[in-house]
Amino acid sequence: MERMRKLRKSNLIKKIVVTLIYIQVAVLAAQEQATSDFVLVAGNTIASILVDKKDAKVVTIASNIFATDVYNITGKKPVVSTKDSRSETTIIAGTIGKNKWIDSMIAAGKIDVSEIENQWERYSIQIVENPTSTIKKALVVVGSDRRGTAYGILELSRNIGVSPWEWWADVTPEKKESLSISIEEEVSKSPSVKYRGVFLNDEDWGLQRWAALNYEPETGDIGPKTYAKVFELLLRLRANTIWPAMHSSTKPFYSYPENKFVADDYAIVIGTSHAEPMLSNINTEWKHDEMGEYRYDTNSETIKSLFTKRVKETAKLEGIYTTGMRGEHDSPMIVGEDDTDAQVHLLERVITDQRAILKKETKKEPSSIPQAFVPYKEVLNYYQSGLKLPEDITLVWTDDNYGYIRQLSNPQEQKRAGGAGVYYHTSYWGRPHDYLWLNSTNPVLMWEEMSKAYEFQSRDIWILNCGDIKPHEYNIELFLDMAWNMEDFKESSSVKEHTKNWSSREFGEASAAKITDVLFENNRLAYIRRPEFMAWSQVEPVTKEGETELTQFHYGDEVSARIESYQGLIDITESLYTEIPAYRKDAFYQLVYYPVIGASKLNQKWSYSFKNKFTAKQGRQSANAFGALSEEAYNRIRKETDYYNTVLKNGKWNHIITMAPRFLSVFAQPATSTITSSEKTSLGLALEGYQMEVNDKVINSYADVLPVFNSYTKSTYYIDVFANGKGTVNWEAKPKADWIRLSESKGTLTSDNLEKRIWVSIDWSKVHQGENKKEAPLGHDFQLIPPSYKVNSAIEFISEGKTTTIGVSAYNPKFEALKNYNGFVEDKGYVSIHAENFTRMKEGNEANWKLFEGMGYTNKVITALPRTATPLVDLEEIKANSPVLEYDFYTFNFGEVDVNIQAVPTHAPYAGIGVRCAISIDDATPVFVDFETTGRSEEWKENVLKNASVQTAKQIVNKAGKHTLKIWMVDPGVLIDQVLIDLGGWKKSYAFPKETVKK
Repeated sequence: MERMRKLRKSNLIKKIVVTLIYIQVAVLAAQEQATSDFVLVAGNTIASILVDKKDAKVVTIASNIFATDVYNITGKKPVVSTKDSRSETTIIAGTIGKNKWIDSMIAAGKIDVSEIENQWERYSIQIVENPTSTIKKALVVVGSDRRGTAYGILELSRNIGVSPWEWWADVTPEKKESLSISIEEEVSKSPSVKYRGVFLNDEDWGLQRWAALNYEPETGDIGPKTYAKVFELLLRLRANTIWPAMHSSTKPFYSYPENKFVADDYAIVIGTSHAEPMLSNINTEWKHDEMGEYRYDTNSETIKSLFTKRVKETAKLEGIYTTGMRGEHDSPMIVGEDDTDAQVHLLERVITDQRAILKKETKKEPSSIPQAFVPYKEVLNYYQSGLKLPEDITLVWTDDNYGYIRQLSNPQEQKRAGGAGVYYHTSYWGRPHDYLWLNSTNPVLMWEEMSKAYEFQSRDIWILNCGDIKPHEYNIELFLDMAWNMEDFKESSSVKEHTKNWSSREFGEASAAKITDVLFENNRLAYIRRPEFMAWSQVEPVTKEGETELTQFHYGDEVSARIESYQGLIDITESLYTEIPAYRKDAFYQLVYYPVIGASKLNQKWSYSFKNKFTAKQGRQSANAFGALSEEAYNRIRKETDYYNTVLKNGKWNHIITMAPRFLSVFAQPATSTITSSEKTSLGLALEGYQMEVNDKVINSYADVLPVFNSYTKSTYYIDVFANGKGTVNWEAKPKADWIRLSESKGTLTSDNLEKRIWVSIDWSKVHQGENKKEAPLGHDFQLIPPSYKVNSAIEFISEGKTTTIGVSAYNPKFEALKNYNGFVEDKGYVSIHAENFTRMKEGNEANWKLFEGMGYTNKVITALPRTATPLVDLEEIKANSPVLEYDFYTFNFGEVDVNIQAVPTHAPYAGIGVRCAISIDDATPVFVDFETTGRSEEWKENVLKNASVQTAKQIVNKAGKHTLKIWMVDPGVLIDQVLIDLGGWKKSYAFPKETVKK
C-alpha cells in the first residue's frame, strides 16, 4: 500500500510538472504571438505588400508611402501588389469588406475584427500564420474603414522610426542594412475627436509663394501636387480634415478640378472656414462685375446659385459644409437693417436655404450630412442673441485669435446631435497685432484650452489654423495627437513628456532632455511677450513702434534680463547643433534652431534698441555699441532666413520663410541713436532705481543712493559704470564698510568695453543687527527708515582723481516673529508672490486647486478643478465650501493696500460660469475679482498682448507683522499666475518683481 501511495504521489507530481511545462510553453507561445519581429528586409528577403484593387485608393497610397519609407532606410523597396504570390514575408493590408484576403481570414476565424467592425477609423495589426494557401506568415493590417486602414499601415512607418515630418522637415531616417518590425498585437481606439485637421491660412508670404515659385511652378499656385504632400502629412499625423488655403493670393481650391480628386484619393475631408459658406471661397469666387453685391438680403438668388454649384460638385465626396454666412474678407455680413435682430433673422434664413440646397442636390436628409456653424467674431453675438440653429449642425467654437477659447457648449448644448468642435489659432493676421512668422503659441496653453474644450464635450471637429505649416510643426503634431487620443494628455506634464518623446524620436535620446528644456524656455519667454509683439506696435490701423513697458532701471533691469535669457538659449541651441548627427542637422535647423534663433534675435534686436535709446539719453558712449548689437541681431535673422530659403536642402524650401510678413515695423531694423563726443573721457555712473545717471553737478541729489537692501530678501542691486567722451578710463570702487560686496572693484573702460555692470550685495553676517522688536516700518524711501533698523555706508568710485560717493543702506532688524518664519515678506513697499508657492491649500467640497506646469510668467499656474464644478457666488457658501489658497506674508508697514492678481486671460466657458476668484487678507470679507473682458475691448487687447490679466482689489493690512492672503475659488478653471500686494512701493514694470520670499 505504501508503494502504491508513493507511486500515485510520484505520478501526480509528474502530471503537475507536465501541466506546468505546458502552461509555461503556452504562455511563451502567447507572448511570442503578442510580441515578435516581422522581417521587412534581410539580405535578399524583401517583404511584399498585398492590397486589393477594389479597396480605396488611400490604402494603396499609404502602402506605397510605407514602401518608400522602407527604401529610404534600407535601399530596398517592398513591392505593392494586388496579386497573391508565394512569399515568405508579406504584409496584407485592407479594409473590412473591401479586401478578399482579409474577408477570407475573417470567415476562417484567423482574425477577429469584432472590436473594430463598423467603427470610425480604427485598425488592427497582428501576425497571422498561413493566412492564404501560398503565404506562410503575414503581417496583417485591417481597418474598419479606408482611413483606419491607412492609419494602420502608416503606424508601421512610425514603428520603424520614420517621423511624420520625414519630408516636411527633412527628418531623414537612419540607414540600416536589415529591417524588421517588433510587433505587439494592436487594436487602435476610436479617435478622441471625429474630424481632426488644419487650416492653411495667411499663406501669402510662405506656402503660396513656395508652391508657386519653387515646388509647383507648373501650376504657379498651391495646386494638386502641393496638396498631395499636405495630405500625406495629414495621414502620417492621423488627421482627416483640411480647410484649404483661401486668401486672394491663392486660387480657390475647387478651381483646380484635380484638387478634390486628390483629396478623395487620400481620404481627406474638405471643410472651409467661417468666411466660406458651403465650401465656397468668397474671397476669390465672388465676381462683383458678374454677380453683383455679396448681400443675402438683396441678392440671395445669385448667392444660392453659387452654393448650389458647389454642392453639385462635391455631393459624392466627403466634406463638411460650413453653414451661415459672413461678409467678404473676414468681415461682418451686410444687411439692410443695422440691428442684431435683423441680422439674426437673415442668418436663420441663410441656413434654412442652405439646407434645402443640400437636400435637393445630395438626395439626402441634411441631418445625415456633416455641417458646421462657426460662431466667430460678430457671429458669436448673433448666436448668443437667440439664433435658432438646427440640432444636427456641429457648433465649432473659436478662440479669440490669441489662444483663449471664447465660449464652449453649456450642458444643454452638449446634448445636441451635431455636437461641437473648436477652431484654434497658432497663427493670426489681425488686431491688436499679427503673429505670422514664428510659432509663438505656448503648447501647454493650447493643451489647457483644448482639454477644457474636450471636457465640455467639444469632440466632433478640431481645426488648427497653422498658417504656412512651417514653422508650426511641433504644435501641429501636438494638436493632432491630442485629437487622436486625449487620454494620453490628462495632465499638464503630459505636454513636456510629449515634447521629450518628440525630441528623442527626431534627434536621439541623448539630446532630448536638453532640447525639451530649450523649447520650454523659449515658450516661457514667448508667453511673457511674443516675438512679434516686441515693437509695442499694433495693427488695424498699423502703427509705428511704441515705448516698451519693460523697465530698464527697476527690478534688476527687465530689458537686460530678457537679453541674457535669450542669449542663454542661443548658446545652448548652437551647442546642441554641433552634437546632432549629420543626417538630422537639417531637421534640427528647421524644427529647433531657426525658430529659437529667430525668436532670440528679434527679441535682442528690439531689446538692444531699447538699451540704445535709454543709454543715449544718459550720454553713454555704449549707446553706439547697443545700436550696433541691434543691427547685428537684425542681420543674423536675415542671414538665417536666407540660409533656410536658399541653402538648406539645396533650396528645397526657397520662399517658404519670410522674416517680415506684411512688412510690419516689428520686423524692420529699429532706428538707433548715435553718441558723438569730443570731450575727454570720464567715468559715469547709473544706479538701479533711477532713470537718469548720477549727476555730480547737482548738490544734494537723491540719485546717489541705491535702493534699501533688505536682510530678509537678500536684495542685490546694480551700478553701471560707463565711459563719457572718447578715450580710455580707469576706475576703482572702494566700499567704506566690510559688509558691502561688489562683483568687481576695478577695471578699465575702452572703446571695446564701454561699460560694466557692477552687482552690489551684502554680507549680512557682518552687518550690525537692530533691536529685538515686534514690528518696525521699512519705509518706501531711504529717509523714512528708523535709524535703529538701518545701517548706512557708501561706495566710493575713483577715476582720474575724482571721487563719487554712492550711498548704501542695509535694513537688518531683529524680529522674534521672523526668527523661524517661512513665507513672504515686504520689500520696498510690496510683497511679490508666485501663485504656485502657497503656504497652505484647503480643499473645497466639489473642487480643488491644481498646478499646471509649463505656462504662465513663472512657468506654473494654479487652477481650481474640475472645470465643471459649480461656481460659488454666495459669500457664506464660498467661505464654507470653496477651495482656498493661503499665503503667509509679513509687512513692515500697514494701511490700505492694492492686491494685484495676475491671471491667464481666459474667457468664461458659457453663461453661468465666469472668470472670477475672491480674495481677502486675514479674516476680512472676501472680495470678488473678475478677469472677464468684453468683445475686443482695449483691456482685452492689452491682455492678449501680455498673456496676462491683472485685476486689483483693495484690502486693509491693519498692522505691521504677519498676515495671510486667501484666494478663494468662485469659478472653476481660473488660472492664477502671480500676486503682488502693493503697500505703495511698487514702481512701474512690465512683469511683477521677483518673489519677496524670506531667505
